[in-house]
Amino acid sequence: MANTTSANKAVRKIARRTAINKTRRSRVRSFVRKVEEAIASGDKTAAEAALKAAQPELMRAATKGVLHKNTVARKVSRLARRVKTLNA
Repeated sequence: MANTTSANKAVRKIARRTAINKTRRSRVRSFVRKVEEAIASGDKTAAEAALKAAQPELMRAATKGVLHKNTVARKVSRLARRVKTLNA
């Protein structure tokens, strides 16, 4: 339990930020999952569309500090490579 008023405020702020970051992370995972499912089904057009929708969401997570920018770059790169190799 926090002892000072500033520590109490910090606890409240952390709780708010955690909730926001949790929803952002969940949103990113949903977009990535849609790409994964499109790749698994073998539908290249759907996979490309899903990747196009997922990229800005991943980048937003990087700018907001939810994920590291290099992690996002790696994820986008790997997904793009997998989409590209569909029906190749």
